[in-house]
Amino acid sequence: MSFSVVVGAGGTGRAVARQLAEAGEQVRLVSRRGTGSGHPGVEAVAADANDADRLTELTDGASTLFNCAMPPYDRWPTDWPPLAAALLTTAERTGAGYVMLGNTYPYGPVTAPITETTPMAPTTVKGRVRAQMWTDVLEAYDAGRVRGTEVRGSDFLGVDTLSVFNLVVLPGLLAGQRAAYPGNLDVAHSWTYIEDAARTLIAASRYDGAWGQVWHAPSTSTLPVGDLTRRLAEIAGAPEPQLVAMPAEELRKLGETDSIMAELIEMQYIDQEVHVLDSAHTERVLGVSATPLDEVLTETAKALLHQR
Repeated sequence: MSFSVVVGAGGTGRAVARQLAEAGEQVRLVSRRGTGSGHPGVEAVAADANDADRLTELTDGASTLFNCAMPPYDRWPTDWPPLAAALLTTAERTGAGYVMLGNTYPYGPVTAPITETTPMAPTTVKGRVRAQMWTDVLEAYDAGRVRGTEVRGSDFLGVDTLSVFNLVVLPGLLAGQRAAYPGNLDVAHSWTYIEDAARTLIAASRYDGAWGQVWHAPSTSTLPVGDLTRRLAEIAGAPEPQLVAMPAEELRKLGETDSIMAELIEMQYIDQEVHVLDSAHTERVLGVSATPLDEVLTETAKALLHQR
């Protein structure tokens, strides 16, 4: 039986663990709190992934180490480097294939469709953090110390994920309450369903040619956030959504008292301009595809109605 270790019990990490368990594999899900995945076949372990010695013990004998961890958004420059180093060290020590969940931040502002070969050109603090993480993995791969790869997604959709869309749009959607979204409501934008991201991570781990390469999780939609919100309201049987674009000054003021909102300021290029992730190469080579948008939104609508 194949054995994998998943670090990070956020929405995507739990989805990876559950999908592996459903395929009959042995899975260990590691997080600070020891959060479970909801599947009886997943062993949940509480541990600090910054501790490379402890993580090595937990990963010994694993075929794959999945990095789905996510430090607090406002602490990336201080928290990501030691955590990423511990995970990479663990992969090197154990020989486990290292599969990292990433995002589009390393690319910087790109208004054309972003492909897997688009060069990294980060212009933000968080973009440089993510770019350095991949650079470190690639250098270790080139030196023959690790088999590493990264799967990058865009903004996440799904009821079990922490995203700006979920935080801003969902709370008042059923009541038709006004919501201010920090971005342009009318530009094309890629949305990644967390279950599709998980499937792509697993597919990459099983493909010998994945190592040393970047892969893009397929997008379930490239609808502008305004259209996406209206479609969700239709499926949920909710009133016409009262979604407006948040002025830059309002975002700046919010950032003065909310450290998470403050971090959105430097990433505004992603939400103000066209941001489309091209995954044609990944879909063709890894055999993954996106879940239909209405299926994702129906799941989201059911969750919202259940919470009422």
